[in-house]
Parts: sequence; structure tokens; C-alpha cells
Amino acid sequence: MDSFYLICFGVGLVLSLISVVGGFAHLHIGRFHIGHMAHGHATHGGTHRGSGLTAVNGFTLTVFLCWFGGAGYLLHHSSIFSGLLVLLIALVSGFAGAMIIWAILFKLLLPRERVLTLEETEMAGVLAQVSDSIRDGNGIGEIIFSQSGARRASAARSEDGSAIERGAEVVVIRYDRGVAYVRRWDELSNGLP
Repeated sequence: MDSFYLICFGVGLVLSLISVVGGFAHLHIGRFHIGHMAHGHATHGGTHRGSGLTAVNGFTLTVFLCWFGGAGYLLHHSSIFSGLLVLLIALVSGFAGAMIIWAILFKLLLPRERVLTLEETEMAGVLAQVSDSIRDGNGIGEIIFSQSGARRASAARSEDGSAIERGAEVVVIRYDRGVAYVRRWDELSNGLP
């Protein structure tokens, strides 16, 4: 039984690690695509309606295997309990681990997920402040701005090639390849071209 519990633990641990790494790296294994946890449905306002995942899914199964195998191995290898009692405690432990992951996933993480709209990520028209001065010509500086309730930074160039000092308020005219092309706010508010 030690080998059975150890194999369950090892398989659960390896599959859990693959799913975590796959979530960051977007792994493609055959026809399976690991990395997008849920393909939910969004309403017109962008709120998340459904997760597309059931309580029995790849995440909870791997956690169940890992906890079941780990608890079973530890209890069977170093306890005075009978084999049936060890199996029962290991099953309870596996279900407890799966329920913890399910609660974290469904009760904490997924309800707060939503799809961003184009308006929330549009850079043109964003009011920003220059945090690193922009030099003449093609010089690149940095701007800081607030978008979707978060403070963000971006590389920036002056649209007309003029220098812009640190602390100046600017407006993003266009955004191309990770660089915001900006103009001074006072030029735009005074109606200058």
C-alpha cells in the first residue's frame, strides 16, 4: 500500500506542477491547451457570468491525488492505524484538499474575473504625467497614468519631437508598439496644433 499511496502522491504533485507552470507558460500538449483556466462568458458590461468549470476538474483532481497519496503514505508508513482506517483518513484528506482548492478557485478568484473592454484599455486620450523626461527628436521617456483603477507606466515619445520635462502633464495621442506618443496638455487645452 505504501507504493500505491506514493504513486498517487507523485502523480498528483507532478500534474499539479504541470498545471501551475502551464498556467504561466500556456503549454500545448497534443490537443490539450493548458494555461487558460476558464473560458467564461461575459455580458455586454464585461462582468463574468460563468466559469465553465465544474467542482470536479483537473485542478481539484490533482490536488485530491496529491493530498490523498501524501496522507495515505505518511499514515500507512508510520502509524499504528489499520489499513482501512488509513484509507478512510486519506480519502477525507484528499477531499479536504480538493475542497480548499475549489473554494479558493470558485469563491475567491473566479467571481472577481471579468473581460476587459476596449474602452478600458484604450491609450489614446489618456492624461498622464511625465516621470522621466523626454528628449528632443526620437528620445524616449516615461509617463505614469491611471487606467482601470491601477497606476501604470509606459515608454513615451513626444509626437512633434520636442523635449518634455519631468512632471509635465501630457495627453496620449496614439500608442504604437509599446510606445505612447504624447503632446503637452497645455498645448492641447490652449488650442495649439
